[in-house]
Amino acid sequence: MFAFFPIFPLAQATPTPPPPVEIVQPQDVRPLPGQLDQVPVFNSNSPELVQTEGILLSTFPGNNKATPSAHLNFPFQGRFDIFAHHVAKAPTPDDLRTLYLGILAHNPSTKSVTVDILQAASYLSQPDAPFIQLPAQVENPQGTVYAGPGSRVMSDILRGYRQAEFPPQVVIPPQSSRLLLNLPIPVKPLEPPINGRSTLMRLRSDGQVYLASLARYAPTDEAGNERAPTLVEWQQVLDKGELAGPRDRAPTPPDSTTGKIIYGRVAGVAQGSQWQTQLTDSPSSQVLTIPEPGDAFSYGLSTLAGGRLGTDQSQSARMLVRYPDTAYFAHGNYGVQYSLTLPLVNPTQETKTVTVSLQTPLKQEEIEDGLRFLEPPANQVFFRGTVRLRYNDDAGVPRTGYWHLVQQRGQEGEPLVTLKMPPSSQRLVQFDFLYPPDATPPQVLTVETLGVK
Repeated sequence: MFAFFPIFPLAQATPTPPPPVEIVQPQDVRPLPGQLDQVPVFNSNSPELVQTEGILLSTFPGNNKATPSAHLNFPFQGRFDIFAHHVAKAPTPDDLRTLYLGILAHNPSTKSVTVDILQAASYLSQPDAPFIQLPAQVENPQGTVYAGPGSRVMSDILRGYRQAEFPPQVVIPPQSSRLLLNLPIPVKPLEPPINGRSTLMRLRSDGQVYLASLARYAPTDEAGNERAPTLVEWQQVLDKGELAGPRDRAPTPPDSTTGKIIYGRVAGVAQGSQWQTQLTDSPSSQVLTIPEPGDAFSYGLSTLAGGRLGTDQSQSARMLVRYPDTAYFAHGNYGVQYSLTLPLVNPTQETKTVTVSLQTPLKQEEIEDGLRFLEPPANQVFFRGTVRLRYNDDAGVPRTGYWHLVQQRGQEGEPLVTLKMPPSSQRLVQFDFLYPPDATPPQVLTVETLGVK
């Protein structure tokens, strides 16, 4: 048999990259001890893409309102959070009006109410925090590293910041309303004309308040120039408006056992602002014993239905009130702070090297042989955000480190800290982060002892 070889050159085809290899790490995945706190969170994330004016989320009573069903009748008092994450996109190429996001607070009582703004941050995707490509792990001591508005907002709140645009207090007179937020989401002159805004506020009030997040296009003056809506104009949206659109896909009911899970976008009041706990060997223990050399164990972070990683634990915050076409739980726990203490102990008579890392395994409800990762990881970015670790280094010096992480689906992640633990020694590690918008759960926090089994 003869082979025929042409004498003219052939165009070089781009080689197809090999498919990723699935890597199984046979390690224990443990449920996270503790639970979310009781702080209510005003969670405005549906519709994510806003193209018609109206009510995004209202906890006002429905009486004397044009659309009573758009109001959930839930008053806030004491500690509460406000989370809002929305996107504006030009409805047509010629319609480049600026969409405004307004958050209104109302005092229904006969006495003035003071709302303390403890921490607050709000950023646009363009130009404040564009989605730029970053390395998988970058030190971020000053909060100057971010990719996307959610990443930047969560980094600020983790550090306890309140942006200068937010006053420390807002006093609301009796039976009156005040604006807590009145900010634009401009699309002009962006190409494509799309932009987003993420906001997180931690607040405390000394009396009851009702809240509403509202969307409307910028009014114009006589010269045709855009301006911010006034309090009176926002009140008109609240009183006379309908739910903003277009509506997101309706979620899968929690009791459904067939088909793909549609989690839905959140619009309502979720319960839980922080998950603070100590990771120990058992509820009666005060220490966390490091694994054997070559072994590791993990704790699930933001586990959810369909992604419990064999722990039988969904950490999604429950909804106290919600709209019927929005998420049944606050899946993803956007804006929730995880504060985890690891009292590590090396009970052996040998020095061990221990690492702590954040990882993004493939989502699984159950695990058979262990966590599954991809090499190389998939293209989709599943986590963009800053984490903080506090610990004493090997010389006994207290350290606080901030790292901005970018992890793709199936990415194992790099060690955030490496500790040399002498025989019979203990080391305390504190791990904190706020779950960022534009991330996809679940993740895991992994403790590994280096060496060979």
